[in-house]
Amino acid sequence: MRKFVLLCVLCLSYFGYAQVDVEQIQNEIDKTVWKPFQKAFETLDGEALNATYADKVLRVTPQGIDTENTFKSGNLERFKKNKADGISISLDFWFDSRHTNESTSYEVGFYRIGFTDKEGETSYSYGQFHIVLKKIERQWKITQDWDTANINGNPITAADFAKNSILRF
Repeated sequence: MRKFVLLCVLCLSYFGYAQVDVEQIQNEIDKTVWKPFQKAFETLDGEALNATYADKVLRVTPQGIDTENTFKSGNLERFKKNKADGISISLDFWFDSRHTNESTSYEVGFYRIGFTDKEGETSYSYGQFHIVLKKIERQWKITQDWDTANINGNPITAADFAKNSILRF
C-alpha cells in the first residue's frame, strides 16, 4: 500500500510539472504577434502586418474565402493608399475567449478600427474576429483569420465594443 501511495504522489507531481503554463504562452503570443500586429496597423506597415501571418493562411471575410494569400497584397495596397490619402489608423481590440496549448491558440475577440482623415475627422469600424495561431518553427503565426462586422444579422456597434476593456501592450 505504501508503494501505491508513493507511486500516486510521484505521478501527480509529474503531471503537475508537465502542465502547460497557458498564461505564459498567451503572453508570448501577445508580445510576438498581437503587439506587432497592432503596431503594423497603426504605422501602416503592410510588410510587418503580413509577417504576423503564416505562409499558408485561411482568411474568411464577408467578401469570401481566401486560400491563396491574396489578402497580403491587399494589405500592402490598402496601407499604401491610406498613406497617400493622409489617413491614419488606430486599432484597438480585446479577447472574448482564448484557448491555448503548446502549439495552437484559438482566439475570439472584438476590434475597433479608427480611420482619421487629413481634416482630423475619425470614423470607426467594428467587428469580431476568430483567429487560429500555430507555433511554426518556434514562432507563433496566424494560420486562420475570420472576421465579420455582423453577428446574427446585426451590425457590431460601439456599444458591443464597449463591453470590455481594450488591451494595452
